[in-house]
Parts: sequence; C-alpha cells; structure tokens
Amino acid sequence: MVFVHQALFALLFPILTVMVSGVCWLTAGIGKNALFAHKVECLWARCALFLAGTRVQTELAVLDPGASYVFMANHQSNFDILVLFSCLRKWNMRFVAKESLFAIPIFGPAMRRTGHIAILRENSRKALKSIDDAVTAAKRGISVLIFPEGTRGEACEHLGEFKIGGMIMALKCGLPVAPLIVAGTRQILPRGAKMPRPGRVRVRALPPFNPSEGFTMKEREKLKDWLKDYMEHAYQENEPCRT
Repeated sequence: MVFVHQALFALLFPILTVMVSGVCWLTAGIGKNALFAHKVECLWARCALFLAGTRVQTELAVLDPGASYVFMANHQSNFDILVLFSCLRKWNMRFVAKESLFAIPIFGPAMRRTGHIAILRENSRKALKSIDDAVTAAKRGISVLIFPEGTRGEACEHLGEFKIGGMIMALKCGLPVAPLIVAGTRQILPRGAKMPRPGRVRVRALPPFNPSEGFTMKEREKLKDWLKDYMEHAYQENEPCRT
C-alpha cells in the first residue's frame, strides 16, 4: 500500500500542482480577497493528501469560522503546508513562507498572485516589507499563517526557537492569535525524504488570544518566550515522537 500511494503521488501530484497553479493565477481576482483561489488551493491540498494516504484529525472547535486570525503553527515538515491548507479551508488564509518557494516555476508566481507573503529574514528591508504585506492582508480581513520557528524543527522532542519577526507581525496585524499544534507530518515526510509515507496527522487549535492585551511592541521578546512556552506545553501533550 505504501508503494501504491507513493506511485500515485509521484505521478499525479506534479500534474495537479501545475493545473491548480494555473487556475489560481487566472482566478485570483474572483471573489472577495481572492476567496475562490483560496478554495481551489484547499481542494488541491485535500487531493494531495488523498493521493499520499494521509489522514488528518483536527481539533478546531475553539476557532470561529467567521473570524480572522494570525495562525501560529509549529513546523515539522514541508508537508505542513498541505495539511494546513486542508484543515483551514473555512478561513481565507495566506501563508508567510520562505522566499525560495516563490522561485518555483509556475507554483511560485501563482502563490505571489494569490497573496501569499514571501519573507527573507537575511534582508532586513525585505523582512520589513513582509510585515507590511501581512498587516495589509489582515486589514482586509484575511487570516495570516506564520511558522514562528522560521524553519522546520530539527528534533521532534521540542519546538525550535521562535523568531522575533512573527511576534512583530502578530502585534501589528491587530488580529487574535490562534496557535496551532501539528503532530505527525515529520513521520510522513521527514527532512530529506522525496516521497511521503501514508500516515496520520493531528492538528489542534489552542484558544485564541489578543496579543496586544498582554504585550506591547517593546515587549515582543516577552511575547515570544510566553508563546513558545504555551505551545511547547501543548506540543508535549500530543506525544510528538510517537504519532
């Protein structure tokens, strides 16, 4: 069964991605805040997970489908993007993603056209532009998804260190922060793996909070430390190394 799913994914996922990228490019102007393109992206993710044999268990009851959030998710694997598109389809959401993804032919330009936000932390000017882009999206009622670790975690036992840029985005966007705990994607697509393995993923939303009620911009380091501890505790409850 593993071979079947990997063969289907290898054969059909690239074709599906090219097709969906083209549709998103053409339909980015349809619906308020490119809502139609977002729905197409979520359908792409669900189809990809089906091909890979991935089952996603969600616990999202604390979230309001009519609200906008700054989602903060831990980062285990490149597979996280597909999983989060799939389970957050009720929220018109844009990723803050590393700039190298936007250089992928066809896929990258489609991401940029539909409003996803590229970030290059090594360049302070571009990093500030990314923050401004996230704030602009939030003001239009679009949810923003940030990986506060900045990259995939090296070990499954603990979350990686959080970056300060995500805290600045959260404070400036003026939206409630909704932490998300992802478990299982590392086992499905480990770092360096070419093909995903069938498996189960869990995504759990923690109660949203308003960061500006407890922290000022000058206290962004405190927000970073507090959020890291909050998400780390919930992450450990999911037994991340035994999913």
